[in-house]
Amino acid sequence: MITRRRVLLAGGIGLLVAHGHSRGQPATSIRRLGWLSLGSEATVANLDAALKQGMQELGWLEGKNVEYRIVYAGSDESRLDALARELVRQQVDVILVGNGQSARAAQRATKTIPIVMAGLTNAVSIGLVAGLAKPGGNITGYTSQQDEVVGKLIGILHEVAPGARRISILVNENSPIHAAYWAGAQSACAALDLVAQRVVASTPAQLGPAVEQMVRQRAQAIVVISDGMYFTERAKLQELLQATRLPVAYGLRDHVLVGGLLSYGYDIDANYRNAAKYVDKILKGAKPADLPVEQATKFDLLINLKTAKALGLTIPQSFLLRADEVIQ
Repeated sequence: MITRRRVLLAGGIGLLVAHGHSRGQPATSIRRLGWLSLGSEATVANLDAALKQGMQELGWLEGKNVEYRIVYAGSDESRLDALARELVRQQVDVILVGNGQSARAAQRATKTIPIVMAGLTNAVSIGLVAGLAKPGGNITGYTSQQDEVVGKLIGILHEVAPGARRISILVNENSPIHAAYWAGAQSACAALDLVAQRVVASTPAQLGPAVEQMVRQRAQAIVVISDGMYFTERAKLQELLQATRLPVAYGLRDHVLVGGLLSYGYDIDANYRNAAKYVDKILKGAKPADLPVEQATKFDLLINLKTAKALGLTIPQSFLLRADEVIQ
């Protein structure tokens, strides 16, 4: 006959075993992904959505097993160093960067926390990684050769506006790759017997004076290279350039989405979505030094027909057939 004492004892043992099991299975820890953004919450909302979509597809759910620590420089590149140090103080597990200026700031702030690039230009030449196959150090991710693609962009602009001979090239001297952009633009213009005019805007406050300089120099067309600050200020920049009534070619598609004429470059949203793959591997134990850097291989041509018509440009049908996307 089972006594009351034996029943209570058995129950107590059961409770102890259950308690032991609960201690052996700790709650899932939440990992911290830091993002050093040159933009503001509003201007990078599409990139934020793309990144989180990529993370969700890999099983990383906000508030469940990952949280995002995003710091915004608001187009003020002088704030990047302090913001990078703030992410280090918050002990994030990974830092995400999307342009050369942010990447340099993160690199200065830490040599141990992994840094993932989301598509910035020419990571090798600006000293972020030792090589594509073996990046070394604590940085890996996506890079592109946008500085080489600028020649193709100028060629496309020449097709659309063949009568334009004086081409203003807008560059940001705070970008570690600006010299390569300018060299590529000069070479492309020389090959087409065009005159390249160097115009500098390295802060949002310099955008207006830069456009005024283009007008004074009697520019006939404009090229805006791929740049984090120009991306963040794309609405303001489009408003300024629209007033010139000149054809403008951009290195990033987002400028065309807010009214620009055409662009030739990589899909920045896709890069942020794909950057999640690197973050996922690192959070699961991989070392950045062992993850080869990937280069963008697909570049899309976009044209805004509404803008072309407003400028009085007739776009050949053959050109439209080559475009990856046409905005009516």
